[in-house]
Amino acid sequence: MHHYYLESGNSMKLTSNDIQKILPHRYPFLMVDTIEEIVDEHSIVGKKNISVNEAVFAGHFPNQHVFPGVLLIEALADTGAVLLLSKEEFKGKYVYLAGVNHMRFKKMVVPGDSVYLHCTLKTMRRNLGVASVYATVNDQIVCKGEIMFAINESK
Repeated sequence: MHHYYLESGNSMKLTSNDIQKILPHRYPFLMVDTIEEIVDEHSIVGKKNISVNEAVFAGHFPNQHVFPGVLLIEALADTGAVLLLSKEEFKGKYVYLAGVNHMRFKKMVVPGDSVYLHCTLKTMRRNLGVASVYATVNDQIVCKGEIMFAINESK
């Protein structure tokens, strides 16, 4: 299996196929479509395009489509996981969401939106870490907060 191990400042955009070579996630819980930029060894920007044909809109809400906040959190976590699992020292491991702090939702995300997913690692001790995250649509923050994660071997 080919892995992408990216260096800091890499301007190469990663496609959904590239992302699947890094993350173990698959549909319906692969929530990042592209990696737009790996800023440095601590920061990454991903993108999720919201489409009305996603299954979630059959029930959330049938007459007023709104992309669920919990899935925005998953998209932010997936983006951060790409950064971590792109590093040689984490090859073959899994990144698990361990907590969410101070998450605030500022605007609704709806079909047609392109959501940019920003993740910056704040702390990392052994296999536990904290990242500052936020998502934007049209350069406006739609949500922001912190996520905690754990890196473990696959079971």
